[in-house]
Amino acid sequence: MGVFCRSRTCLHHQPKLYRSLVFFRENFRWVYTASSAFLLEDHVFDCSPDRVEAYVIDINLIDEFNVPKSRFLRQRKSKLFPLVGKVLKSLNWEITREMRFFKAVKRYGFSHSFDAYRIIVHAFALAGMEMEVHALLRNIVCYYEEANMDMYELFPGILDSHEHVWRSRIVFIMLMRVFASNSRLENAVDVFVQIKKIGLEPDILACNFLLKCLVDASRVDIVTSLFEELKNSGPSPNVYTYTIMLNFYCKRHRGQDINIEQATEILKDMERSGVKPTVVSYSTYIQGLCSAGCVEHALKFIRDLKCRNQPLNAYCYNAIIQSFCRNGELYQALKVLEEMKDHNISPDVYSYSILVDGFCNAGDIMTGLNLIEEMEHNSIKPSLVSYSSLLNGLCKSGLVDKALDMFRDLGCLGYEYDHKVYNIIISGFCLHDDMDSAKKLLEEMITNNLDPNDFSFIRMIHKFCKLGVLQKALELLSTMLKIGLYPNTYTCNIIVDEYCKKDHFEKALKFIDAMQCCGTIPNSYTYSKIINRLCKAKKLGNALGLLPKMFKKNILPEIVHYATIVDGYAKQSNPKKAFRLYSRMLKAGIEPDKVTYTILINMFCHLSKMDKAYGLFKEMIEKGLIPDTICYTSVIAGFCRIGDMNKAWALYNDMLHKGCLPSVVTYTCLIDGYCKLRRMDVASLLLDKMKKNNITPDVVTYNVLIASYQSLGQFEEAYKVFEEMKKNGIFPDDITYKTLRLNTNVVTEA
Repeated sequence: MGVFCRSRTCLHHQPKLYRSLVFFRENFRWVYTASSAFLLEDHVFDCSPDRVEAYVIDINLIDEFNVPKSRFLRQRKSKLFPLVGKVLKSLNWEITREMRFFKAVKRYGFSHSFDAYRIIVHAFALAGMEMEVHALLRNIVCYYEEANMDMYELFPGILDSHEHVWRSRIVFIMLMRVFASNSRLENAVDVFVQIKKIGLEPDILACNFLLKCLVDASRVDIVTSLFEELKNSGPSPNVYTYTIMLNFYCKRHRGQDINIEQATEILKDMERSGVKPTVVSYSTYIQGLCSAGCVEHALKFIRDLKCRNQPLNAYCYNAIIQSFCRNGELYQALKVLEEMKDHNISPDVYSYSILVDGFCNAGDIMTGLNLIEEMEHNSIKPSLVSYSSLLNGLCKSGLVDKALDMFRDLGCLGYEYDHKVYNIIISGFCLHDDMDSAKKLLEEMITNNLDPNDFSFIRMIHKFCKLGVLQKALELLSTMLKIGLYPNTYTCNIIVDEYCKKDHFEKALKFIDAMQCCGTIPNSYTYSKIINRLCKAKKLGNALGLLPKMFKKNILPEIVHYATIVDGYAKQSNPKKAFRLYSRMLKAGIEPDKVTYTILINMFCHLSKMDKAYGLFKEMIEKGLIPDTICYTSVIAGFCRIGDMNKAWALYNDMLHKGCLPSVVTYTCLIDGYCKLRRMDVASLLLDKMKKNNITPDVVTYNVLIASYQSLGQFEEAYKVFEEMKKNGIFPDDITYKTLRLNTNVVTEA
C-alpha cells in the first residue's frame, strides 16, 4: 500500500478501513489510492459550518489526488462531495447515475464537478468496473461537445497522478473508446499517442475498436499509420487486428476502392507474424477477391486452403457462387456448390438462394425449382427470399398464374407474407397488363392489415399512366394518400407527363401544387415535361410564363428549359423572340450550352442571316464550347445557301483540322453549293472524298448531282450518276424521276 500514499499513518489510524482495503484487494475487487481512502470518511465531505474538522485536511493528500488546494477549500459549502463519499464507499452505480455531469455542472460549477467526477472515475477504474468508467467519461465528453470545449484538454485534466500514471491506464483506455464511439477520431488517436508518450500501453482490444472506427469512417491515412504503429511499438496486432485490416482493403469505402494487393500483403504479414488466420479472415479475403472481379483466383485460393486443411465455411463458398451468378456463369456456380458438398461443407440456405435467384433471373425456372426441392430434401427450409426469387422468375416468364398459385401455397405452408412477395406478384400482373388482378391483390393486402408500401402503389400508377388510363392512376393515388403514403417526385412527373399528353396543362400545374402541399417537391424535370409539351403544342407564351413560377417555388430554371423555348421560337421562325430569350438567359447568369447555340445558329442560317449566325458561332468557340458536326453543318449550309463557298470551304477544312468528321448532310450541302456555281469538278471531288471516308451518299446527294448535270445539258453524266445510284442500292425517289423526266414504271421494268 506504500506506493499509493506518502504517509502510512493515515491508514494505521483507521484499522477498520485498512482491513476493508485489504479485503477488496485480495478479492481483486478494488484497490484504493491513499487519497481516495482518506476521502471515504464522511467528515472530509461534509463541509457544513459546525464541523471544524472539515477544514483540517492534510495538504499532502490533496496534492496526491491532484486537486488544487484553493479550489478544494473554496467549495467547502458544496453538497456534492458527500454524495461522492457515498459512491466511493458503496460503488453503487444507481447513486452514481443520478449524479449526471450536466446536472452537477449546472448546480456546482464546472471545476468542482469535474474534480468530483475524476475521483469517481478513478475509483471505478481501480475496481475494474470498465463499463461504469465508460459511461461516466461519455457524460463528460458529451458535455464538452455541447459546451464546445477543447477535447484535447480532457486527457491531462483526467490524469490522477503524474508520479503514478499507471493508475490512470484504464481511464485513458476507456476515454479512447469513448472518443472513438462518439466519432471523435482525432481525439481518440491523440489519446492513443499520449498514452504511449507517458510510458503506458493500451490494450489491443481498445486499439482494435479504434482501428475499426477509423475503417468505418474511411480514414485511410490514419488507419495505415495506426496499424504500422501497432506493429512497430505495440500492443502487437492479434488476429482481429489483421482481420479488420483485411476488411478495410477488401471492401469499398467512401473514396476508396478494393485494394487486393494490400489485402494479400496483410494476409502474408499475418502468417509471417505467427498469427493464425481464422475462417472470418479467409472469408473476408475471398469476398474481396470476388468483389474485385478475381473470382477464378478466389476459387484457386479456396482450393489451396482446403489442401492445407485450413478452416472454411459456407460463407467462403457463397462469395464465389454469388460472383459466378452475377457474371452469368450459372453452371460454373452450380459446380462450386457440388465441390462444396464434396469437401463436406454443407451448403446453407444462402448458398441455394443465391443460385435460385441467378437461375430464375436468367429465365431457367426449372433449375430454380429443382434447387428448391434439393433444399427440402437436405432438410434446409427454403426462406421466403428463396421463394421470392422463384416467384419473380415465374412472373417475368409470363407464368403469373403459376406464381399466384405458389404464392397461395406459401400461406398454407405457414410462411408469413411480406410487402416484397406481394409486390412481386403485383408487378407480375402489371407487366402483363392484368391490372384488375393487380388491384385485387392490393386490396387484399389492405384487408389483411398488411399496409401496402409506396412501391405497391407506384408500380400500378406507372402502369396505368403507360396504358393511358390516367383516371385509374389518380384513383390509386387518392387511396395512397388516404393511408398516409406519398408519391415520390418521379411518380408525380409521370402523372404530369400524362396530363400533358392529353393537353391538360392547367390540371398538370394544379396537380403539382397539390403534391407540393403533401410534401412531394417538384424538380426541374417536372417543369421540363410541361414546357416541352407546351412548345410542341405551339403555346410558347404559356411555356415562357412558367419560368417565373419556377423561381417562386425556388426551382431555378435550367438551360434545358430556356433551350426548349428558344427552339420553339426558332421553329416558328420568330428570331426576335428567340434572341430576346437568349439575352434573358445571359442576364439571369445562365450560360448557353452547345445545344442552345446550335438552335440559334441553325435558325439564323435558315433565314440567311449569316452575320448573326457566324457571330454566334464565333462567340460559342470563344466561350470554350467545341462545335459538333451538326453545328458546323448548319453554318456550312448557310454559307452554301447564299453562295459564299469560300467561307463554307474554310469551315469544312476547319472541321477536318479539329477532328470533327463531316456527315453526309455536310458533303451534300457543299456539293449543292458548288453545283450552283457550276463547279462540277469540285462537286465530283467531294463525292470521291465521301466514298474515301466511307460516307455513303444518299438519295439527296445523287439528286443534287443529277439535277446539276441536267441543267448543264450533260445528260450522259446525269444517267451515269443515276446508274451508280442504283448500283449502290440507293432507291430513286419521285424527285429523281422528275429530274430525269422518266416514267417510274419504265425504269422499274428496265
